[in-house]
Amino acid sequence: MLPISTVFRSILLATASVAWTQAGAQSNKPAQSLTVFAAASLKEAMDEQASAFEKTSSQRVRVSYAGSNALAKQIEQGAPASLFISADESWMDYLAAKKLIVTNTRRNIVGNELVLIAPSGSSIAIDLASGSKARDALTKALSDTRIAMADPSAVPAGKYAQAALTQLGLWNVVQPRIARTDNVRAALAFVARSEAPLGVVYRSDALAEPKVKIVATFPATSHPPIVYPASVVAANDSPAARQWLDFLSSDAARTVWQKHGFVNLQR
Repeated sequence: MLPISTVFRSILLATASVAWTQAGAQSNKPAQSLTVFAAASLKEAMDEQASAFEKTSSQRVRVSYAGSNALAKQIEQGAPASLFISADESWMDYLAAKKLIVTNTRRNIVGNELVLIAPSGSSIAIDLASGSKARDALTKALSDTRIAMADPSAVPAGKYAQAALTQLGLWNVVQPRIARTDNVRAALAFVARSEAPLGVVYRSDALAEPKVKIVATFPATSHPPIVYPASVVAANDSPAARQWLDFLSSDAARTVWQKHGFVNLQR
């Protein structure tokens, strides 16, 4: 028979071994993951925001980018998003009407501007506010080609573009010549590859792509305010998701938004 002291030491060692094993399992446990569905125009800024948030929390962040309309439909079909950031309010309203978001978490986190772009080497010059001169310049520039634009029937960037061009009396010029895309980044790519001489995108998109240049900025009064509402998705509500949303509205996040060409909203 073993001495009592030997048995006692064995029990202590076994208990410590279990504790160490449990601690090791906890330390090796994968960090929680939050999935964000975000408008395509947010790409570079959101990637940076996600990286910064991961450094200050125990969560990992995965971001899926697409047109706001496509993302809203995916959430409606049960996609596992924790947070949704739309490029306009209508698609957030769509989900709210179906009770798919946590309405008391909804907030507008940032804004943007709408611009007309051309390939960086283009000599096209158009003053959007010049009336008949703008019509003539657009007609000439698009005589045998098309203007790249997110689909005005569904995608926020396209809807803003249609509103602005209509208000400026230019919609009838461009409407028959639109190369419709699924999201604003696809329109940006058309122009960057010189497959379209002009395109309508957000300022943040233009600043993210060195192969394009801004030809003109649409007056803010020519279209509804461009805002990005964000909300926690009801099916995946959690303290971590709310923490992530709060981070996107923080002072640190505001600095990142501004760096990427977005407009910080007044509090």
